[in-house]
Amino acid sequence: MLRRLALLALLSTAPLPAADPWLHFDGTEGPGKGKHVVFLTGDEEYRSEETAPMLAKLLSSRHGFNTTVLFSINKESGDIDPNTPDNIPGIAAASSADYLVLLLRFRELPDDAMQHVVNHFKAGKPALAIRTSTHAFAYTTNRESKFAKWDWQSASWPGGFGQQIVGDTWVRHHGDHGSESTRGIINPDFASHPLLKGVSSIWGPTDVYGIDKLPPTTQILVRGEVVAGMKADDPPTKGPKNDPLQPLIWLRDYQYEDGKPGRIIGSTIGAAVDFENPGLRRFFVNSAYWATGLESQITDSLNADPVGDFKPSPFGFNKFRKGTKVDDLRK
Repeated sequence: MLRRLALLALLSTAPLPAADPWLHFDGTEGPGKGKHVVFLTGDEEYRSEETAPMLAKLLSSRHGFNTTVLFSINKESGDIDPNTPDNIPGIAAASSADYLVLLLRFRELPDDAMQHVVNHFKAGKPALAIRTSTHAFAYTTNRESKFAKWDWQSASWPGGFGQQIVGDTWVRHHGDHGSESTRGIINPDFASHPLLKGVSSIWGPTDVYGIDKLPPTTQILVRGEVVAGMKADDPPTKGPKNDPLQPLIWLRDYQYEDGKPGRIIGSTIGAAVDFENPGLRRFFVNSAYWATGLESQITDSLNADPVGDFKPSPFGFNKFRKGTKVDDLRK
């Protein structure tokens, strides 16, 4: 008996195995049950590490999707660290995702990890590239990588992943960064598109990006109006910045090498603070239904409310919440 009590005491003080450094939410009942949405996060400026958990919980709790959120993790501390460009644990989930959501900037993953991202696109599966994902990859140290052509400045595959698959690579800030915000103007030619169902207005405090090279077959769903201020009711900027309006959200077909054809959505609005806007969240929920074969179940009233409080941090370099572990987000 004493020996058994001693064993139980020893077990009670033994450290628990470390949890996986990613989030996974099993879907409740809902149209998305059995569908898997995977988020790849890692950008230094726009707080994707805060956006993706909110969207993942929304999809799983309110619509039934299984969701997984992967983070850039500091290899020494184990903290969520968007300044670590080459370490996204659990990225194998990208190969089996039904819908892949990228919130990346200048990542340079090892080839065995990057292969899972490539597998998704070679299979022709749907994806959403948000904000800096036009320049998701930058090969600065491993230029001999077999995936170096995915670099946003690639010459051998012009513009890399951004231009070749999303539709354009990084070009410029079109609005004044930090002082001119963005109003989404729905393209009347696509006002009845399922992705825009129930979307009445879009506004965000980030600025409009310049987009120059979208192929002519691209469907531009929403254009970005440069706003002369940082409030939703500020007037548009006067002058040439809004003539013409820049593409803000678009849809296009892609095909990677000899892979299967697929469809991708590009959105240059999508910082964490932008997703405080109900219209942008509604568009995102619609996109998950559209991408996973549930287009007929998109309604004007799909629930796009966050689960619990969503109080995102301001955008800016090195403004992420230092010392945050993935476990802190499970609470």
